[in-house]
Amino acid sequence: MSLAADARIVWRMLRGASRSGKHVERLQRFYAPQADGYDAFRERLLHGRRDLIERLPAGPGSRVIELGCGTARTLEFFGDRLATFESVEAVDLCPALLTVAQRRVRNWRNVSLIEADVTEYRPASEPDCVYFCYALTMVPNWRRAIDNAIAMLKPGGVLGVVDFHLPAGNIFNALWRAWFQHDGVWLSALHLPYLRNRLETVACEQRRGAVPYLPAVRAPYYLFVGRKA
Repeated sequence: MSLAADARIVWRMLRGASRSGKHVERLQRFYAPQADGYDAFRERLLHGRRDLIERLPAGPGSRVIELGCGTARTLEFFGDRLATFESVEAVDLCPALLTVAQRRVRNWRNVSLIEADVTEYRPASEPDCVYFCYALTMVPNWRRAIDNAIAMLKPGGVLGVVDFHLPAGNIFNALWRAWFQHDGVWLSALHLPYLRNRLETVACEQRRGAVPYLPAVRAPYYLFVGRKA
């Protein structure tokens, strides 16, 4: 990615997300100017996505749903497994990001893109696996999004999440919260406790990852995989 393209995205992030209008309108205003360069910049910011996908026990014949798919970049981390799934539904609310996703998935016959609210969308049949990649922190009612994901899963199905968070007792949490909130990303220390309470924990890790152009800064994030009873 060119420095000029990076500069446009950084400038947009410095300006921050709009606070007016409906959620879908705020997403569209913020991400439409960034959509074409979204993946290249965030490849260096959204850590742990490949690790999450590798931990999801989705095999041949699985029905998989990504809630908050954005540009559908995360689907590529499945590699050859993707073609063996019975179906993949990639759901997002932002038209600008789904336009990029449409170009990406056009040759994957088992993948459907769906423009919908992740707190409300329900598939026609119960999936084996549902996951969020850096999506929960962008949903104002994240509990409802988690509850909806669990409700749609078949018994014994798996929910995976990777996202930014606020580690318990971290003295920089107030700074992280204010910084991310400026761009419409709502960090919370409550994601992991809620997920652990609702699901049987299969895997749970708290990590830190690099931030582009800030070599001394490492943003906290978590990786969680849980099973529905």
